[in-house]
Amino acid sequence: MLDASDAELVGCAQAGDVNAVGELYDRHHIHIFRYVWSRVQDHRLAEDLTGEIFAHMVASLPGYRPLGVPFRAWLYRIAHNLVVDHYRKQSSHVLVPLHCAEGLSADGGNPAAIVEHRLTMERVRHALAGLDPAQREVVALRFLVGLPLQEVALTLGKTITAVKSLQHRGLVVLRGALKQE
Repeated sequence: MLDASDAELVGCAQAGDVNAVGELYDRHHIHIFRYVWSRVQDHRLAEDLTGEIFAHMVASLPGYRPLGVPFRAWLYRIAHNLVVDHYRKQSSHVLVPLHCAEGLSADGGNPAAIVEHRLTMERVRHALAGLDPAQREVVALRFLVGLPLQEVALTLGKTITAVKSLQHRGLVVLRGALKQE
């Protein structure tokens, strides 16, 4: 089952295979969690929302049809919608994405490297605060989550040209903000 594509796993899950649902979760949960964490900036809330996203996925799987939308883009659309709903309920807005990369260290626990990493992440978070919310979301999906342009466009309901434009403008603003510091 590890070698199966998302489409094959979805078909098995729709047929009632619990292992296929588990494999879809295993494949996508860390990336969905990182995306949500980048939007809400709260570890516990991100965990709760990620759980809701996958509960919604399971409930919606019987009606999922891959009509030109990859499963991963469909899942990110669910995540996007639930995060937006959360903020609507809270009467708040997203201030800064990209908090989730903090603490993920490949330096083997070197204290100086950890401090440097955290300072860099703080600079990036501060620079991201200057972005328009649409630009922040595109930058998070493209560079934090690693989605290709087409999937970002499908996830956000925008054209590829619009996503490229938002990405370009966002990166220009980020570059300028990071050079100033």
